[in-house]
Amino acid sequence: MSETPPSSAATRADHRATFFRQSGWMMLATIIGGVLMWAVHLLSKAIPAAEYGTLITLLSVVNLIPTLPLQMVFTQQTALAHVNGRPAQLAGLLRWTGLGLLAAGLLGALLLAILHQHLANDWHLVNPAALPLLLVAILLSLSLPVFSGIMQGRQNFLWLGWAAIFNGAGRITSAVLIVLVGHGLATGIMVAVAAGLVAACTLGAWQTRAQWRTHPGSFDHRIIAGQVLPLMLGFGATQFLFSADTAFVNLYFGAERTAPYGAAGTLARALLWLVLPLAGVLFPKIVHSHAKAEKASLLGISLLITGALAGLGFLGLWLLGPWIVPVIFPAAYAPETLAVLPWYAAAMIPLALGNLLVNDLLARSRFRVVPVLMLVAATYGLALTQCHASPTMVLQLLGGFNLLMLVVCAGFVWGEKK
Repeated sequence: MSETPPSSAATRADHRATFFRQSGWMMLATIIGGVLMWAVHLLSKAIPAAEYGTLITLLSVVNLIPTLPLQMVFTQQTALAHVNGRPAQLAGLLRWTGLGLLAAGLLGALLLAILHQHLANDWHLVNPAALPLLLVAILLSLSLPVFSGIMQGRQNFLWLGWAAIFNGAGRITSAVLIVLVGHGLATGIMVAVAAGLVAACTLGAWQTRAQWRTHPGSFDHRIIAGQVLPLMLGFGATQFLFSADTAFVNLYFGAERTAPYGAAGTLARALLWLVLPLAGVLFPKIVHSHAKAEKASLLGISLLITGALAGLGFLGLWLLGPWIVPVIFPAAYAPETLAVLPWYAAAMIPLALGNLLVNDLLARSRFRVVPVLMLVAATYGLALTQCHASPTMVLQLLGGFNLLMLVVCAGFVWGEKK
């Protein structure tokens, strides 16, 4: 049997070292940025429970924006433009995206003018001014993944990490000033959310200015149907599984019960700060390898690390939750938050593993999994409308469908290897 040439072995070792160095920085940056963004929930003790429930609802709407699909689209297209030497085609896509964001802003403003009072009543908003701020946050949330995707596709992980930190720092700094100094409530904190997004978008625009300044070339619109649309739908289904539950809980149980539920969700989703950076670093590398017909061998060890970190995080929340929750959140939240926290944390484990497999499949343009992911997400949404006797039941559904997604993706990966 012939041995691997030393140069090839050294190259693989170098690639693996680079992967772990970049993943380590992205983990650190994501944790710092996530902690800073999460710190706004410490202000729950300074505002009424109903206002905190309103804030959770507004943030859940922002979380439903397809930021992950958009970022992955631009990550893939930027990586392919780099490999194939077609920056003008990427610039053409960027021009179309800019026009699309402008159209989305105008349409959103029109819909808000029509549905303003209806939404304010359904979401139990004391201050309807929160809705225009929500629209601003949504438009900024649609813009940030464009910048982040370009940085990720170029493997500019240094500034991609700093963008996450800027987002969190801008949010918490503004929120503290607005709530503790200006005595603002949920609407004021939404101003802080927008401020953080502005900071991150500004940094992203500076780092990607070369791509925006490139003269746009002809853009093959068949790419939208062949590559962009499957990525949007596949990652969109994953994001729906990640964030839809809070909006349903608010709809069926009201803002005051959403507050302790959202507190548990904030802690449980923190598990993903540890593991999502692995998928983020892995995705553009697989796109590069697939475009060059090279073999990539990082998925197995990434799954092992993801499972171990998510499992340790679950145990930490389960064991330390009774001490952590009363310190961070109002004492009135503790009983219900602690009741649902283990279910929430457990549901994040298959989601983290499934997300890694989704990244692997879609990075290699294995789009046959997309219709199945959409079916899983649609069935989950339908199940939530029928089975919501308690917040715990909502989380049991979330965990079950996350596990189903993991099994589906594992089946596609295993089927390819067979």
